[in-house]
Amino acid sequence: MENASKALLMAAGVLIGLLVISLAVYLFVSFGMTSAEIHKEQQEQQLEQFNVQFTSYVGKEGLTIYDVVTVANLATENNKNYELTKKVADGTDYYISVQVANQGFIEKGYNETGGIDYDQLIKNDIATMPGNALRQYTCSVDISPTTQRVYRVIFKIKT
Repeated sequence: MENASKALLMAAGVLIGLLVISLAVYLFVSFGMTSAEIHKEQQEQQLEQFNVQFTSYVGKEGLTIYDVVTVANLATENNKNYELTKKVADGTDYYISVQVANQGFIEKGYNETGGIDYDQLIKNDIATMPGNALRQYTCSVDISPTTQRVYRVIFKIKT
């Protein structure tokens, strides 16, 4: 009888051990998935915060040449950060182009015809309007299906 009770105690100990190990494995897997979900959410939030820097201009009334220069500087900083040097974005990497009506692409301070002086760009914009008023622009952005990031910002003269 003594051997039978010892055998039952050993079996109970093994079952309790298996339950503890199963619980530990379950918690490990559960916490691992939660961590991956949190990381994914953080990446999505960072992507959204990045895109908002450019998409906030879409549909906004009263955009001026100063807004255009601000966006061009944001794009330039992004391109410098990723050490990207091409002149036109295609959406396959993190390069951002800023295109302005009658000026072409102006990020990095150049376009197809050469260097662009932002101060001169502003002066020209003011000089073309009666009473030195600021020309109004509309903005649209293109988001890459590959990177899910803004890769082109287009400003058009508001008519």
